[in-house]
Amino acid sequence: MASSFLNIVNATLDWVTATLDAPSSRAIVFGVPIGGHLFVEVLLFLVIVFLLSQKSYKPPKRPLTEKEIDELCEEWVPESLIPPITEEMQYEPPVLESAAGPHAIINGKEVVNFAAANYLGLIGHEKLLESCTSALEKYGVGSCGPRGFYGTIDVHLDCEARIAKFLGTPDSIVYSYGLSTMFSAIPAFCKKGDIIVVDEGVHWGIQNGLYLSRSTIVYFKHNDMESLRNTLEKITLKNQRAKKLRRYIVVEAVYQNSGQIAPLDEIVKLKEKYRFRVVLDESNSFGVLGKAGRGLTEFCGVPVEKIDIITAAMGHALATEGGFCTGSARVTDHQRLSSSGYVFSASLPPYLASGAITAIDVLEENPDLITKLKKNIAVLWKGLSGILGLSLASNPESPIVFLRLEKSTGSVKSDLQLLEDISDRLLKEYSIFVVTSKRSTLDKCRLPVGIRLFVSAAHLESDLLKASESLKRVADSVLKDHI
Repeated sequence: MASSFLNIVNATLDWVTATLDAPSSRAIVFGVPIGGHLFVEVLLFLVIVFLLSQKSYKPPKRPLTEKEIDELCEEWVPESLIPPITEEMQYEPPVLESAAGPHAIINGKEVVNFAAANYLGLIGHEKLLESCTSALEKYGVGSCGPRGFYGTIDVHLDCEARIAKFLGTPDSIVYSYGLSTMFSAIPAFCKKGDIIVVDEGVHWGIQNGLYLSRSTIVYFKHNDMESLRNTLEKITLKNQRAKKLRRYIVVEAVYQNSGQIAPLDEIVKLKEKYRFRVVLDESNSFGVLGKAGRGLTEFCGVPVEKIDIITAAMGHALATEGGFCTGSARVTDHQRLSSSGYVFSASLPPYLASGAITAIDVLEENPDLITKLKKNIAVLWKGLSGILGLSLASNPESPIVFLRLEKSTGSVKSDLQLLEDISDRLLKEYSIFVVTSKRSTLDKCRLPVGIRLFVSAAHLESDLLKASESLKRVADSVLKDHI
């Protein structure tokens, strides 16, 4: 049986070989003889190309029935517009029922308020109320238009001139919202391809401005001048293209996320050595630092003209709203055409601009406000020294007194829970209102969380002593098992 099968196979092979070698299966193309096997391979190749070039088979379409459409609609689940609500997101902060002065009302109870950046105690100041009331009667509440489209009122120009005169700069520009000052001014000057070297501890308003600029962002360690020096050197020496790019250093005068004060004199030296521009946010130092309250430049003895761009929110020391950017006339004029927050937003309500002018007047007439603020900061620092489980991370002259855990749990969530337990007990048991540095999901700050106390010139010494003693008791109770 096997031998007969082999005979059949051999006979078949002999037939195929004879067929391919037969003269009829050979051809000569341009003098080149083509064997039968090559002819068959070419033929197969052409068949494959033809099949691949044909459209794939699709079954005929038929419209869906009404029942099938209803079933698909019932089964469809739309994509959620927001992420799932977690327990942390459901937190509701205490609601004030009065002005956010040094003493405020929460849930019908008077508390000592360390949660408002009312540094000079101007909230509710008689002169500010009179100025705002007069402006309301003259201009109404809002402006109902951007500055470039009939939204500019004479009081806006007066406010810009007053700020520039106070700081000793050629010109300034006023924005209708404090945070929009930072995230509008930065993208107005910094573009894609530019290099921005920024402190890792800057607040969210600056972070958003950096994102909108689409520039190349390089972070250096928080308030670490050696890290800044190394970063600038690496950028300038190892990147030959850097010399042809616009380069910026972005810092805060007083860091909202730590209470630290930037060493501006050292930053300016590095700026001049490596040829960078400096963008300085004075939101928490304007009206606070320096002999006359002119901010970090006065505090560090740095000529204001050495800082390329200065921004600040007016909702802190001036107890009004809005923000400003100041510098050379070219810096301000450029923003009037290129800054989104200025061009497309309704202008600052006139009564707030009037209030800002009056606040600067009050500050100049009462330099003792700054002296009183410094004294209050020193009293609180002395009272908090030696607090168990917590350490003072802020600068002794900063109006933001910042407390961090001496020993972290290793988890930001757990650290924050301990700190919130302290702040909650302070409010419930001792009527002391403080806040933790809880951050939104958008905030990318890399610094440890802590408890912030905003000191005001309007705080009484008894308020400061009560706060420090209460904090020590509560911290000892909450952190006794953690230390």
